[in-house]
Amino acid sequence: MTEESKIDQALLVEAQTLSDALPYMREFSGETFIIKFGGSAMGDPELFKQFARDVVLMKQVGINPIIVHGGGPQIGAMLEKLRIKSEFIDGLRVTDKETVDVVEMVLSGTINKQIVTAINEAGGVAIGLSGKDGSMIEAQKVRKTKRNNDSNIEKILDLGFVGEPISINPILFVMFEDTDIIPVIAPIGVGKDGQTYNINADTAAGALAAALAAKKLIMLTDVPGVLSKDKELISQISIDEVKSLFKDGTISGGMIPKVQTCIDAINGNVEAAHILDGRTPHVLLLEIFTKHGTGTMIV
Repeated sequence: MTEESKIDQALLVEAQTLSDALPYMREFSGETFIIKFGGSAMGDPELFKQFARDVVLMKQVGINPIIVHGGGPQIGAMLEKLRIKSEFIDGLRVTDKETVDVVEMVLSGTINKQIVTAINEAGGVAIGLSGKDGSMIEAQKVRKTKRNNDSNIEKILDLGFVGEPISINPILFVMFEDTDIIPVIAPIGVGKDGQTYNINADTAAGALAAALAAKKLIMLTDVPGVLSKDKELISQISIDEVKSLFKDGTISGGMIPKVQTCIDAINGNVEAAHILDGRTPHVLLLEIFTKHGTGTMIV
């Protein structure tokens, strides 16, 4: 095969890929996708850039992507720099008044604007917001209990200003729907008394997806998806099947809250939830625009 023939063949493959994507572009045009952005993809400059380009492409073909981002490592680094001690209980950062100010600064400031800038540089029109803007995410204090195995007495754990969404105001998203704007949301909520709350990004993304009846909730993680007992990727699974994997311990640790968030979103009229490996280049495009997809889809 000549060099020219090789080039022609490569171009044909590219053309076929675009042609194969057309049915998905038509199916998802006008639909809202909530994408939780976090993990290694945020820390790797190349993956970060690819994510921004892929989001712009989604918007270009008619999908309405809404980005909700995390920032745990960056918050931890800033707290350490400021010599503010921090601890975790059940995966949630205990957040006192001093800490919540730093959390808001890092999430709504540094990280949010980095993502906005990357999307704008990729040709999109992004706007950075927090859950406080337009009273988008009304939150209340998270209350957790822990049972003492010896006395069987439950103890209330105080996590400080860690919140959970209790209502979503969709007015800003309605305004953005028919525009070129891509919203990028920092998971900060506001209480009825004006108090600022630090909200887990997965939880915030799930609440937004349910409130907006999104077509898809997509969560980027640092694992391939939900794995079976044999550590094989489960490509598609129903809520009933997920519950059995909870019971037998197949789904455990940090994957439990992520999967539970997906279940809550689906019960809130989201059509499907996806757990994807954010370390995979162009993972969003592979999931949305190809026949086989990637990661785990919960339906």
